[in-house]
Amino acid sequence: MRTRAFKTIGLLVLAGLVAAGLGFAQAGRGVGRIGGAVIDVDGNLMENVKVTIVFSQNDKMKFEQTSGKKGEWSFIGLGTGNWDLTAVAPGYMPQTKSLYVSQLGVNPRVTVTMQKIPKAGSGIVADETTFALLEKGNQLFKEAKYDEALVQFQQFLEKNPNLYQIQVSIGDCYREKGEFDKAIENYNKVLELAKSDVTLGKEMSAKALSGIGNCYLKQGKLPEAQNFFKQSIENSPKDEILAYNVGEIYFSNQGYDDAVRYFEIATQIRPEWPDPYKKLGDVYLNKAEMAKAIEKYEKFLTLEPEGERAAQVRSMLNAIKK
Repeated sequence: MRTRAFKTIGLLVLAGLVAAGLGFAQAGRGVGRIGGAVIDVDGNLMENVKVTIVFSQNDKMKFEQTSGKKGEWSFIGLGTGNWDLTAVAPGYMPQTKSLYVSQLGVNPRVTVTMQKIPKAGSGIVADETTFALLEKGNQLFKEAKYDEALVQFQQFLEKNPNLYQIQVSIGDCYREKGEFDKAIENYNKVLELAKSDVTLGKEMSAKALSGIGNCYLKQGKLPEAQNFFKQSIENSPKDEILAYNVGEIYFSNQGYDDAVRYFEIATQIRPEWPDPYKKLGDVYLNKAEMAKAIEKYEKFLTLEPEGERAAQVRSMLNAIKK
């Protein structure tokens, strides 16, 4: 009886801390810095490339600049967490990367490789107005306005038929609408087109495979979901954010054992990243495995000893240990 009561109290505490954590994450401000360079597929440095970085949990926290003469770019004043980087240049396909920024150490340099848009029969319209469709679609998707987002993404694809990557976003919209067959159809198109993409093929395949896995998970088809998530990670075995995101998918669907597996993979790929350790603590708390929850939370604190999230985790540990 005491164990069950303690678990209930722990979950209530967790809910309160998660809510507080969202408020902090929405700030996205801090003293973190990240930089790198933009190059073409031949390794030449590219200047005047528009580089934008957006806090993944708050798209209002956005920084923008153009690369310098040596292709260099950098951003300062970033909070700890996941950020989405986009690079756009006329005549080139837009590139996106998911990055983790830490305020406590030196973040590794990021190289963005730009790939030219095929000219022959491409029908590409690479102007800012057209790419605004993409930004609007992303915003609507975050607001759960999937039908409206779908219109934006489809209009973008009509103007840019060779930018097959957008079909991942189209598949995501159909997935969230519960139209799984259409979602999988779009993901499969990505898988086919990615085979001939030497620059982004593996990354896009991994995203598409993860999307298919999520479709099956939402339908309760666990063996199929696990198969596609496994393929996704195998396709991009060094992508800690992909592993983390798969863990998040399982966690949100109460698949705690599978969530543990993928969060652990994220820690193996990038041991110094604090986020998966915090998530592992959350998972074990929900599983009422308090010793393991304490272990993961304490590991998180060794990597991120200061800040709002650290204060939240210390409050959690105090509640658990009482």
